[in-house]
Amino acid sequence: MRLRDLAHIFRRLAVSDIVPTEAGERRPSFVPVWSYSNSARSRGLRFGAALLASAMLGSLFPQFSAPIRALFGGGEKAAEASDVKGVEGLVKLTAAQIIAAKIATVPAARGVLTRDVVAPAVVSVDPDRIGRVAAKVAGVVAELRKKLGDPVEKGEVIAIIESREVADAKSDYLAAKVGLDLQSALFQREKGLFDKKISAEQSFLKARGAYEEAKLRVDLARQKLAALDLSESEIAALPGQPVGELRRKEIRAPSSGKVIERRADLGQPVGGEGQTKELFVIADLSTVFADIAVAIADLPAVREGQSVRLSHDGEDEAEGRIVFIGPMLDHETHSGRAVASFANADFGLRPGTAMTARVTLEEKPVRLRAPRTAVLAFEGETVVFVRAPEGFVKRKVETGASDAESIEIVSGLEEGEQVAATNAFILKAELGKSRLEGLD
Repeated sequence: MRLRDLAHIFRRLAVSDIVPTEAGERRPSFVPVWSYSNSARSRGLRFGAALLASAMLGSLFPQFSAPIRALFGGGEKAAEASDVKGVEGLVKLTAAQIIAAKIATVPAARGVLTRDVVAPAVVSVDPDRIGRVAAKVAGVVAELRKKLGDPVEKGEVIAIIESREVADAKSDYLAAKVGLDLQSALFQREKGLFDKKISAEQSFLKARGAYEEAKLRVDLARQKLAALDLSESEIAALPGQPVGELRRKEIRAPSSGKVIERRADLGQPVGGEGQTKELFVIADLSTVFADIAVAIADLPAVREGQSVRLSHDGEDEAEGRIVFIGPMLDHETHSGRAVASFANADFGLRPGTAMTARVTLEEKPVRLRAPRTAVLAFEGETVVFVRAPEGFVKRKVETGASDAESIEIVSGLEEGEQVAATNAFILKAELGKSRLEGLD
């Protein structure tokens, strides 16, 4: 409203059109405000004056009127913000927004909290499941039937060596076997003649002595072949073996597993003085060990049979048990040695891999637990964000014991309620942002 309009209103309130006189005359009147006696007219005048003064003050000094307008305008904005906010602590998100923010939920549930020790570990081969294929005779490698990584069964022929030593041992056995057969026939003949009183006892005793000597030579030759790692079936098949095969020696696998090392090549001399003795290394990796370096301060709490989890880059790989605790300490690393055994059916644990071992020392069942990533501090309170139809709602909780992964929830949650477990900080940031906007 303009000042001229306000002045006109003020003038109308201040005067009347006609003022009566004693003589009954009529004359235009201009009666000053201070001379008029009507109380209602007086109140109207005062209101008009105040309105005019307010308008003049606002137009001349806007710095005084602006805060007043802002105060009333701010109240309207706050009322609008309150209507938008709705439920206390609600962060409105659609299903698509939750997926885009990669917010995953897990149910609050019963569980077990663990107290554990973390230590470095190195995967190794179980010494009871490793086999070294040795050349027990001097010779030359004629065949290698397995390559690195090939599976091997116990007793399978994996290499052949041509050896003069083996040929001599087989020849000695065959000769002793022929001599035994001859002496056995002579002994039986002399025994029959002696029984019929035809032959003298001296001839009989001589034949029996020769027979026993021939049998002894066969036994000695058989033992020599056995020392060269020939089986009973191989020895029994020698009389029918071609002469050209006598120098060949079959090398068999001592255990099942996979070839992890090959230490000889075709045509290479082996088994002799200064020559390699091992042809292959075979390992059964379905079970592996882990050598754990436990700090001296933690070593008294570690026991055989305790559960151990191996992890690499934060991801769990396997779970096993401690089978041995070394009696000696390494003063250079200030640690003791513990050995744990792990099933490795999928061969995911590779010997030589450096990993992290988590030894479980104590387990505590709790009524309710939630991931550590789900529990946040907000405005001096411990809160979680519970899934709701319109998004997530902030919920104050009381916590108890904790471990490396979970926190006990004493109150504030019910079993089965879904809480934000990953990227919950996004919800915290959104809620804080809405609180600040409400203060504007």
